Amino acid sequence: MSTQNFKNHTRLVPLFHYVTSTLILALLIGSIVNLLQADAHTHYSAALLVVVAIIFFLLFWFTRAFALRAQDRAIRAEENFRHYILTGKPFDKQIRMGQIIALRFASDEEFPGLAKRAVAENLSAKQIKEAIQNWRGDYYRV
Repeated sequence: MSTQNFKNHTRLVPLFHYVTSTLILALLIGSIVNLLQADAHTHYSAALLVVVAIIFFLLFWFTRAFALRAQDRAIRAEENFRHYILTGKPFDKQIRMGQIIALRFASDEEFPGLAKRAVAENLSAKQIKEAIQNWRGDYYRV
């Protein structure tokens, strides 16, 4: 696996992010077209197909959202503990979740200073990642 940095740290699973999302979108559009063209005899089954497509779309969306939320909670706990070990204090209460997620890529040497700077200057996640000099890869998050 190549060394992570700002340019290559995002992770996409092609089968999930591209293929599955495209197929669900095609199913939704196709089922709506089918419903609009249905006659009295096929209207009920066409409407059920639209409902199934909406269910697939919602499942696709929420399975990703719930997994990311769980990962975010774990990252918050890990990085707060890391901050405590390095500084003897927990994170500033004003730090945002997006900032914490971005800070996980910072080396131990720059982590406390960058965390303080993130709150003081209200840095975005992208600004934090760009400010990191010694990138610490996160190879587990998808």
